[in-house]
Amino acid sequence: MRCLFQSVTVHVRMVHNHPSGDPTPSRADIEMTKQIIDTAKPLGIAVHDHIIIGRKGNASMKGLLLI
Repeated sequence: MRCLFQSVTVHVRMVHNHPSGDPTPSRADIEMTKQIIDTAKPLGIAVHDHIIIGRKGNASMKGLLLI
């Protein structure tokens, strides 16, 4: 009997906006993102980045070395 295992990896990039216009990640943004990463990892889901968009530009948590 032969078994064939197929590996599937899911990659996610999260995006949300800050209505205030300031794209700086808040403490809540950072904590929530880390909780999502910790929850997704055992399921084989990789969070590549969390981008916050505001009127004054955008911020990448990966680019800011927050994740």
